[in-house]
Amino acid sequence: MMSEKILHLTEKLLQYNHLFLKYYQEGRETGIKHDFHDFIKPFANEVKEINDEWKRAMKKWLSVTNYKHLHLKQIDTTSEHIEQLSIQAFFSETSKTRFLNSQRTVEFFLHEIVKEVTK
Repeated sequence: MMSEKILHLTEKLLQYNHLFLKYYQEGRETGIKHDFHDFIKPFANEVKEINDEWKRAMKKWLSVTNYKHLHLKQIDTTSEHIEQLSIQAFFSETSKTRFLNSQRTVEFFLHEIVKEVTK
């Protein structure tokens, strides 16, 4: 069922979003640098695969449902944030304010989707 798929993908993205924060904080606190080709790129690719699938599923789902406070624009924005965060998480030079704002925005929107789908 469509909503089960949405729920599964959204929960997977929530897990990634928690990892973004974890990696970002670790990098800032410990100065650990992950190898781009061994760690960052495979991680970002894995996130991108789920993110792209989520975006397609969400657009399809929104076209057949009528949610007043979920919009296509939010899906695109959230998807872009996720893609950026999956890489920025490893660069502690990234603006802390911008990083945390994006991460919280993603968190909030994904939770809204979970609420809608599980109603």
